[in-house]
Amino acid sequence: MPRKPVPVSPEPVPVPAPRSGSPSIALALGGGGARGLAHIPVLEAFDELGLRPKIIAGTSIGAIFAAAYASGLSGKQIRAHTIEVLKKRLDLVRDLYAARVRASGGFFTALAPRPAFLAPERLLDIILPPQIARDFAHLTTPLKIVASDFYAQEAVVFSSGPLRPAIAASMALPVIFQPVQIDGRVLIDGGLVNPLPFDLVAGEADLTVAVDASGAPVPRPGRDMPKAWETLFASNFIFERSIIREKLRHRHPDLYIDAGTSRFQILDFLRVDEILAAAEPAKDRVKAQLTRMLEAETLRPVEAAEAGKELAAVRRRTRRPLLGRERTVKS
Repeated sequence: MPRKPVPVSPEPVPVPAPRSGSPSIALALGGGGARGLAHIPVLEAFDELGLRPKIIAGTSIGAIFAAAYASGLSGKQIRAHTIEVLKKRLDLVRDLYAARVRASGGFFTALAPRPAFLAPERLLDIILPPQIARDFAHLTTPLKIVASDFYAQEAVVFSSGPLRPAIAASMALPVIFQPVQIDGRVLIDGGLVNPLPFDLVAGEADLTVAVDASGAPVPRPGRDMPKAWETLFASNFIFERSIIREKLRHRHPDLYIDAGTSRFQILDFLRVDEILAAAEPAKDRVKAQLTRMLEAETLRPVEAAEAGKELAAVRRRTRRPLLGRERTVKS
């Protein structure tokens, strides 16, 4: 029996009109699993400043919130809906926890010859707000969503056509979710090729803001060795952080914000209140930096060194190149 989406609790909140004469802003929201809940306070920061992005790009969980915001929902609406879903849909929580338990059973168990655990389309039927657009053409803000072509080993960028399949593909994290097939392509999580897609929108606005929620492994007090499932998932984010560091070496957004949610695990969705609270400093940084830029009426980029300091906690270095090419999908 199909499950109905949880309705948004509060009455619709009017989306603020963009400031007249303000520089246009492109916003990129990265992946990070439950850590990506930190994107919500950042969206609220835009609302509180009376700003609306000219274009948005999203990867993985960032694609979910980017799609909701591009559909015209406010940050407060997205927060209310997300909290209601995570606290009232116990079946969803059970499914996510079961995926974690199965993954913790061992690497070879996770790779057994069976389908991956959850269908991302099914999850989207539960978690997406009912107001979200069905097609890119119905969005109030242009949007780009990134997925990874499993066989071609390249990024696939969606900017037109049905919206939900694109989101499902972008969030199809291996081991947790089944791959998604679109137009004959087998697609998986976009974070494997472009975990923070600020480069996709950098030339389309005066100012580019990138919010990085990928996080890094954090030592646990009294425990040196990570558990099996922690190793499995953290290795993915080490890889993603390596891609982000390499991108920042060659090009950086005007404003780079680390969400500051590394201490949470990829499936810590039950800790939604804690994650949202932990992201408040990131929200404050967004407001302070954007206010300073707008008041100065200049678009001085944040220095690459500043972005580097935010990434200093990640000490591993990699020589792995960016994977493949990039393919834009047009319907």
